[in-house]
Amino acid sequence: MHEMSLCEGIVDLIAEEARRHGFARVKSVMVDVGVLGHVDPQALAFGFDVVSRGTVAEGARLVIEQIPGAGWCMDCAKTVPLAERFGACPECGQHHVQMTAGDELKVRELEVE
Repeated sequence: MHEMSLCEGIVDLIAEEARRHGFARVKSVMVDVGVLGHVDPQALAFGFDVVSRGTVAEGARLVIEQIPGAGWCMDCAKTVPLAERFGACPECGQHHVQMTAGDELKVRELEVE
């Protein structure tokens, strides 16, 4: 389950921010997860609970915002929704689509004490 290693990265990032800004506890962590990024939100939540034990993030609430897939169609010259990686443009059916959203994993916000 690669979500565990992703959680380790999130907790490491939080620990670095705690050192930099001097907070002692994290109440909540808001994370953006792209729907095309092959990250299971339930596995991410489970992994976060396990990996955050004994850290400033222990007991923090993990809020996951799922970001829909989108891409720029080079044939239509517009942004279109994407339901799958390397999918065809839903407007013209061509496969000249550059993904612009839906693959991210980003810590957007921390609520700290």
